[in-house]
Amino acid sequence: MVTVELVGEGSEEVPVGADTTYGDLLAPFEVSPHEVTLTVGGSPVPEDADVDDSVERVRVVRLIKGG
Repeated sequence: MVTVELVGEGSEEVPVGADTTYGDLLAPFEVSPHEVTLTVGGSPVPEDADVDDSVERVRVVRLIKGG
C-alpha cells in the first residue's frame, strides 16, 4: 500500500502491484495526469513509471485549479 495525498484535498491508501504506475495511483481522486504533478520525496516522478517497492508516500499537486 502507498499513501497518496492530493494536496489540500485528502489522502487515500492505494494498493500497489508489480505493474502499478504512478498514474494508476490517481484513480481514487478522479483527476487527469495532465492536471497534476506527482512527487516522491519532493522530486517529480513520471506518471508512466512503475511505482518503486520502497515508496510509501506520493504527493499529488494540482497544477491548475479553476475558479
